[in-house]
Amino acid sequence: MSIFEAFRRAVLGLVVVAAIAVVGAGIFLGYIAYTLPLSPNAAIDQAPAAMLFADAAGQPVSARGVYRGDKLSADQLPANLVKAVVAIEDRRFYSHNGIDPHGIARAAWHNLTGHGGTEGASTITQQLARLTYLSSERTIRRKVQEAMLALWLESRLSKEEILARYLSNVYFGAGAYGADAAAKRYYGKKAGELSPAEAVMLAGLVRAPSQLAPSRNPEAARRRAETVIQAMVATGALDKARADELRAHPATLAVSPEAEPGQNYFLDAAADEVKRLVGGPPLDLKVSTTLDARLQRAAEQIVNHWLATAGSNRHAGQAALIAMAPDGAILAMVGGRDYRESQFNRAIQAHRQPGSLFKVVVYLTALNAGYTPDSIVEDRPVQIGDWEPKNFENRYRGPVNLRTAFTHSINTVAAQLVQAVGVQRVIDTAKSLGIQSELPPVPSLALGSAEVTLLEMTRVMDALAINSKSVESYTIRSIAVQSAAPLYTRSETVRDPPPWNRTELVRLLEGVVAEGTGKAARLDRRAAGKTGTTQDYRDAWFVGFTNDLVAGVWVGNDDNSPMDGVVGGDIPAKIWHDFMTEAGRILATKPQPQASPAPEAAARAAPPSVPVPPPVPSAPPAAPPAQQPVVASIKPETAPTQPASEQNDGPAEPAVPVSGVPMVLDTGTLIVQGTVVHLTGVVGESGPFAIELLRHIRGREVACTPTDPEAGEYRCRLGDRDIGEAVILNGAGRALNNAPQEIVAAQMTAQRLRRGIWRQ
Repeated sequence: MSIFEAFRRAVLGLVVVAAIAVVGAGIFLGYIAYTLPLSPNAAIDQAPAAMLFADAAGQPVSARGVYRGDKLSADQLPANLVKAVVAIEDRRFYSHNGIDPHGIARAAWHNLTGHGGTEGASTITQQLARLTYLSSERTIRRKVQEAMLALWLESRLSKEEILARYLSNVYFGAGAYGADAAAKRYYGKKAGELSPAEAVMLAGLVRAPSQLAPSRNPEAARRRAETVIQAMVATGALDKARADELRAHPATLAVSPEAEPGQNYFLDAAADEVKRLVGGPPLDLKVSTTLDARLQRAAEQIVNHWLATAGSNRHAGQAALIAMAPDGAILAMVGGRDYRESQFNRAIQAHRQPGSLFKVVVYLTALNAGYTPDSIVEDRPVQIGDWEPKNFENRYRGPVNLRTAFTHSINTVAAQLVQAVGVQRVIDTAKSLGIQSELPPVPSLALGSAEVTLLEMTRVMDALAINSKSVESYTIRSIAVQSAAPLYTRSETVRDPPPWNRTELVRLLEGVVAEGTGKAARLDRRAAGKTGTTQDYRDAWFVGFTNDLVAGVWVGNDDNSPMDGVVGGDIPAKIWHDFMTEAGRILATKPQPQASPAPEAAARAAPPSVPVPPPVPSAPPAAPPAQQPVVASIKPETAPTQPASEQNDGPAEPAVPVSGVPMVLDTGTLIVQGTVVHLTGVVGESGPFAIELLRHIRGREVACTPTDPEAGEYRCRLGDRDIGEAVILNGAGRALNNAPQEIVAAQMTAQRLRRGIWRQ
């Protein structure tokens, strides 16, 4: 065969191969065109709507679900956002026909050479096609479909219509789909009201919304905003002077969409209550809750402190706490030591034996049956069938009155009372008080052998506190939607006094705290409560109340393993004591302004139909024990957020320097000699950061000098070290916008060294 013939055959072969490739490509493209999905993806619209939760003071706490907002129209595009998005996402948007060959070539060159890292080349129109019609799979078929759909969209829609659809559907992080949703989620305003700085930050989120969301990673969001500013300068959308102004005044969040981890136990319960009350409407909901953020922080810090100290030494791995207003409003809830490790809520989901705490029900039944605190019952060995109840100290006192038996939690007396009045009657009393868990009719019920929840036992104590048949606990005050009548508003609680001998029982409960098993819970004011301990120290409880608050505490282990001698009058009573002490100080102090959200943004974000709860009249002076037992004085439907002393119009006493060993509420708030001290320029963190600060102080005295008496702000020193500056320098808090220069400088150092909250 000649060379010419071989060449001719080779050329012919290439032509055949090319023809086959062209035909194959044509068939492939034809198939893709024929199978193009032209129906919009409805996955987002089927997702649950967002719920924006506000606390009892009207401050936004968290947002959950998919936040949609309003769709944007082509004739009402937010100019600030359009300029920023086009500059960073598709600077030739107005000149291409859906596909940008120049961008594809640039991205390919950068990806091949490694200049600038891996880069994509999708236009805004291609992104809209992917968002609206395609899945997230990364295949050649999907890329070809994306290009075809982009050309199709460009042939049907104007550039403004494409932008409107794109900005109405693109994800901006934290559950916000669309620019209007993101504007409301992060800044508490509509998309058309975005400032240039806010628009710049939102535009930067499109590339990696989950990683760049300012609610989760503010520093990364600010760095990305700087990239957007540079792109806008490069495209002529901004001049240098305006760019410098945006850098000097970056956007700040007005609404935080992520709760502190410990608050999620409460928010889980609140979300469940919303679904029970209004179902799952396809609307973004504004939910006003009963949460008192100050009490919540105190509860978390105190529970974690006792678990980290005494708990770790005595094999107590978990604890739960519920604090309620007397009308049943749950003000604080700790469902465990760490929500990130376990979302199981031990305050409302865990069923545990209450031990002697259940004697509250037994004695109430006995008093209703005609017994009195002076009735005599013999403390002696008892056998009921195969059951032989034993006293805690394994000794018997002989004849005792019920007052003594209750105060010292004598088991044999409780067992005899149940035998005398009948176990079914005890069960009926428990059910009437709100216990819904199964209560088997067995003699050991006298000593709390049935399993109940902490919420149930706290409701029992609440009913006794306000002399009501039962108390319905709740977390929701109102549910509303934007510009519409409220879907739900809680009506005022109507108290229905039962025919109980409740006064005598309350005096017995006071005796437990004053001189009985609950002495560790004694306060500087009237208090009543009951301890509970189960066999082998598997559960320890203390539930009690004061004039304005009801709280329950449980301590134990998830695997039901025994603790090292922990009884209800030990760690639980001490947690209760510390929390009630701090709660008294907190509720007697006017809430301080928050660094974020801004007041005007908070007003926009809070449901308009739910005002901040009004001041609560202070409780009447307590009478001597023989005359007036502890009673709850708060009106139903009113949370204890502000004391009567705040209603006076007279001038406040001037702040003076204070010193002493502090209690750490969070890393920006201390309690020193009964004074709430806010560290100047510091927004504190709770949880492990607060515990670490408490360990650092190690019982030493701090000296605090007021800087803003009206706001309760102080500069505090531990030895020669400024505590606020140390907190910020170690990344255990954030600096306010108006913080002193040294605080700002400390934060910059912490961010640069990635300490604490700035660690990535």
